[in-house]
Amino acid sequence: MELSQIQNLSNEFHQDMVGIRRHLHRNPELSYQEYETTEYIIQRLKKLNISVDRPLKTGCVGVLKGGKKSDRVIALRADIDALAIREEGEHKKDFLSENSGIAHCCGHDGHTANLLGTAKILSRLRKDIEGTVLFIFQPGEEKLPGGGRMLCETGYLQEKGVDVIYGLHSSPDYPPGTIATRKGPLMARPDEFRIEIQGTGGHAASPHLTVDPIILAARIVNDLQTIVSRNINPTEPAVVTVGKITGGTTHNIIPGNVEMLGTVRTFSQETAELIRDKIEAIVKGVTQSAGAGYSFEFDFGYPAVINTDWSTEAVMETAKELFGNDSVIVRDEPIMAGEDFAFYQQHFPGTFFFLGSGSKEADSTYSWHHPRYNIDEECFKTGSALMASLVFQPIQK
Repeated sequence: MELSQIQNLSNEFHQDMVGIRRHLHRNPELSYQEYETTEYIIQRLKKLNISVDRPLKTGCVGVLKGGKKSDRVIALRADIDALAIREEGEHKKDFLSENSGIAHCCGHDGHTANLLGTAKILSRLRKDIEGTVLFIFQPGEEKLPGGGRMLCETGYLQEKGVDVIYGLHSSPDYPPGTIATRKGPLMARPDEFRIEIQGTGGHAASPHLTVDPIILAARIVNDLQTIVSRNINPTEPAVVTVGKITGGTTHNIIPGNVEMLGTVRTFSQETAELIRDKIEAIVKGVTQSAGAGYSFEFDFGYPAVINTDWSTEAVMETAKELFGNDSVIVRDEPIMAGEDFAFYQQHFPGTFFFLGSGSKEADSTYSWHHPRYNIDEECFKTGSALMASLVFQPIQK
């Protein structure tokens, strides 16, 4: 297969991908509620004569049988859910969300459009494909337990005999025409915790008659910062962040309770468990010393994204062949954001990469989950061509 042929098809179908993306952007749906999005994808796949399976209530998997008989099975994944956020942005005025308080400020509309474009390319090249291609349109990436986990737990992909899986995420940090990735750890595991401090409320003028949970919350926040600095190997990345503190009603009342929400970012289950235990030990010590009570919850989230060496090499070398050596950015270090693509990698070899989508022209340099998040739609020419080309690369059984 000549990769130039794939590039030509990607360019030919570019405006179609733009139209798909803008339709999805106007009609976003929250995690596990992507019913209309799913139906839209199914109709698109059927027009390409690609059969569709429905392992979950929302989302779907397109199944393309190649013209060359083989037991090869290559999976390509896109996530389809949106965020609970009110978006902004003059550059998006022609296709702003029409569902109030919900928006694709995460880039998933672009991921879906890109994969539908990839499916269109590969449907045109069906006779040249060895084996089977699975187009995974996954629900619920933004919300636990994660659509990737749910799909893996059905056993569907295992029954299909997936040999390798590839996924991407648009990134404002790199320009269109580039990708960024690395072998090994790429993204952290995002775990969550909730702390409730149970004090004794009272009048702000009589603090000696209360057990002030706000003071205890302040102590806990400070003490939590010692977990990473004094308990984790300095060469191992780890983060403990308190993102929300809720307590009190007005200026002259000491409240009875304070709630704290936070996140832990690590690259191993062992380190996550260590941090969990240290958090509870700190909370228990601070509250008991003041005569307060507490409750503590810790939710293990997605695993870390750990890229397989050989499939990552395939991504980088294929991108260089398509777009030149300068198109590939090898990250020196992972990032502490999380992604449920990691669940697939617990079962199959796979690589996740960032697709450059940031430009001043498209006003698309805002970070993920920012209300002005946007993508430069030129990125589809890179993303769809690369995804389609990976189907023709060697795999390691």
